[in-house]
Amino acid sequence: MKNLLLSLACLFTLASCQNKMKDYVNSNQDYAIIPKPIDLQVKNGRFIIDQNTIITANKGLKVEGQYLAEILSLSTGKEIQFTDKTSGNINLIIDSALVSEEAYTLSVDYNKVQISGKTAKGIFYGIQSLRQLIQNKVLWENESAISSIPSTLITDAPRYAYRGMHLDVARHFFSVDFIKRYIDILAMHKLNSFHWHLTEDQGWRIEIKKYPKLTEVGAWRNGTIVGNYPGSENDNLRYGGYYTQEEVKEVIAYAAQNHITVIPEIELPGHSSATIAAYPNLSCFPKENSTVPKDRISQGSKEAQKNGKPKIVQESWGVYDDVYCAGKEETFEVLENILSEVIELFPSKYIHIGGDECPKGNWKRCPLCQKRKKEHGLKDEHELQSYFIHRIEKFVNSKGKNIIGWDEILEGGLAPNATVMSWRGNKGGIEAANAEHNVIMSPNSHCYFDHYQAKDRTNEPIAIGGFLPVEKVYSFDPTPDELEASKHKYILGGQANLWTEYIGTEEYAEYMLLPRLTALSESLWSQKKLKNWDDFKVRLSTFKNNYDELGLNYAKHVFENQE
Repeated sequence: MKNLLLSLACLFTLASCQNKMKDYVNSNQDYAIIPKPIDLQVKNGRFIIDQNTIITANKGLKVEGQYLAEILSLSTGKEIQFTDKTSGNINLIIDSALVSEEAYTLSVDYNKVQISGKTAKGIFYGIQSLRQLIQNKVLWENESAISSIPSTLITDAPRYAYRGMHLDVARHFFSVDFIKRYIDILAMHKLNSFHWHLTEDQGWRIEIKKYPKLTEVGAWRNGTIVGNYPGSENDNLRYGGYYTQEEVKEVIAYAAQNHITVIPEIELPGHSSATIAAYPNLSCFPKENSTVPKDRISQGSKEAQKNGKPKIVQESWGVYDDVYCAGKEETFEVLENILSEVIELFPSKYIHIGGDECPKGNWKRCPLCQKRKKEHGLKDEHELQSYFIHRIEKFVNSKGKNIIGWDEILEGGLAPNATVMSWRGNKGGIEAANAEHNVIMSPNSHCYFDHYQAKDRTNEPIAIGGFLPVEKVYSFDPTPDELEASKHKYILGGQANLWTEYIGTEEYAEYMLLPRLTALSESLWSQKKLKNWDDFKVRLSTFKNNYDELGLNYAKHVFENQE
């Protein structure tokens, strides 16, 4: 009898609270969602999150249901359950009537919540919007804080199909745990592509079973310059690391749960010193010493060169003359074998092959490169690079994949199926779109997050240079005004890049990422007509609570300046 009375009392309390919530008047401040949805209706009433909250979902949405349960539990401090066996008051539903695979609707009433998507991906994005609406606050005087969600009806879909973020793990290496944390941050911002920059002059970061020296030798450098390039000295500390193929699979699987595609980058034909250190014969001149400033080479590398090992994993930043030899068949054999293992690992339809910043000096004096140029009737070394990229693309296409390359791949003639990532401003992207090639816009003027975030650098950690404030990132529009309307369809979207020459810690990486990534997310997701900088700033001041809740390091001075 006592239990029955207790149950009735609980039901009475819940009903009383729900009735109060039914007519609760919400304000616009309750709806500070980033990126801004296409349509958001402000309604009265609030949905209470408590021990009676149960999440259910259509078949095939178990991962999303459990993900939402975890978010609600962490946000409210209450244990929220997902079940596929009973009815609930938060429902995840597939709705085939929605027009886009990434579209969603989010309906919140005082007594129920429904997230609908054409696919699981759309539902996932609806969850990201829902998590921003969760509030824990006192709604009536003399009462405890209540976890609740303001009533609303949101209809939303992204403007661009490709919404990406890059991370350079070659200059500085980051743990698998941090890569997962990075993916969490991207997911929170409704990004769908993670560009994993895995190889560089300063380190090779992915296990290739056919070529073990790539990680035995190429993953480690004997020192690193101190301070801005060219550096004041070399620290002489061995540095490096790499991801095993099992770890790569782990990252890919984790990203897939967050509806993020991982796109690997294997740099060629330039930025290849680490590979050449492991396999010197891939150079035009295998026995020549690495061309680096002698007073900046570590003691370990000097000793190696004295002992007949002329090639080193680079210890400074910049662009190096020693690149893959375009005249040797061995070069293409090795690269095809490497790419075969990479393609086997990554489900992505894209493989990024770099193609940027490739000096041509060695090719000009290499007899084999000159022979190749003559045999194929190539007029200069730019066309020789185009030959190189065409040949790699043909191989990648034969494996059912397509290549992405930085905009230098336009020089000498663009490979037939290549997607261009335009980083040197908009010019390359416009040229590629006019040639009816797909384009991902990533201009360094708006999308290079290794640049300083403040004009006064006195209290800023060391960076590569430049100045990129949040407001400028927010002004980024992937579709250039000067591109004619008929070619807009070739702009797939945009991406920002985090190069890590001077970013040696996970905390610093987060600092350079946030809140600029939040501004980027709205530029890639929201309709252009909805964007408004003053409105965004107001919502950003609320959104930063997500950073605090997750313990993220971010540029707090951005918010101090607003206040």
